Amino acid sequence: MEQLNVNKNTSSSSSEDSNPCPICLGPIIQDSYLDKCFHKFCYNCILRWTKVVAHKQSCLPTSVKCPLCKTENLSIIHGYDGSSFQKHYINQDSGFILSKDHKYRLQCYYTEPGFLNDIFDVLRYWKSHKYLQPNRWLQSWLRREIQALMQEEDVDIIMHHIHGLIHSSLTRVSIIFVSELACLNPAFFRHEQKGQTKTPEAKQREFQESISDAARPFLAARTDRFVNEVELFLASGLNIEAYDAVCMQRLGWSAPGVTTEPTEGELAEHRPVIPYLYIFYESDCSD
Repeated sequence: MEQLNVNKNTSSSSSEDSNPCPICLGPIIQDSYLDKCFHKFCYNCILRWTKVVAHKQSCLPTSVKCPLCKTENLSIIHGYDGSSFQKHYINQDSGFILSKDHKYRLQCYYTEPGFLNDIFDVLRYWKSHKYLQPNRWLQSWLRREIQALMQEEDVDIIMHHIHGLIHSSLTRVSIIFVSELACLNPAFFRHEQKGQTKTPEAKQREFQESISDAARPFLAARTDRFVNEVELFLASGLNIEAYDAVCMQRLGWSAPGVTTEPTEGELAEHRPVIPYLYIFYESDCSD
């Protein structure tokens, strides 16, 4: 029995060592990833690597080449715990300055939810099968939303992850819809596909759960509101500019590019209070 335990431990140790840190060649301590290529290292190992590379150059670089694939990376992602992560930038500030469009969208997340529900009927979007129509503006809209909520510029990995889940979810719903249409043909009744029919509410609920699971590790407490905003944008069928115009008209705000100064009364009535959003960010390069 003791021999069996030894063998199991040896096997487990061998499994853990099968993917060592490429720099120190030992077990990875404090998992970290470069933000473009996503290669994995010990956090301290890759941090020291960036310093060694920086010392060899005449001026401080703002990116570092991956030791494995030579891809240029801007930051090191670490401290991921399932609900948040930290980002260490290579010799630079996080530096992302929110544009007027970003600030306007961030403010929307601090207004009462449902202010557009009477304009864009989300349930009707599912009942009328509008999800079958592709939305060519979705990627750009998602990028701006995530940038505003995370106050980060480089969110493409997260955007593509969430966009892929949205596309996959809507495609799956479309396949179910085609199957339901097939049930209308008597020739298909023998396959007993009627039991597979899902209500619009069930389709909507599955979509919400799928997108929530994808977004929650990055957006945390704002996830549910983000999913609601995604549904509103899809249900609107509008491009980004038209959707923004409807939102701002309903809220009584000026367009981001308009320079007309509002009165004090308008400011008090329409300007939501935006609390400080804590973004995990590390500017210190100490070991």
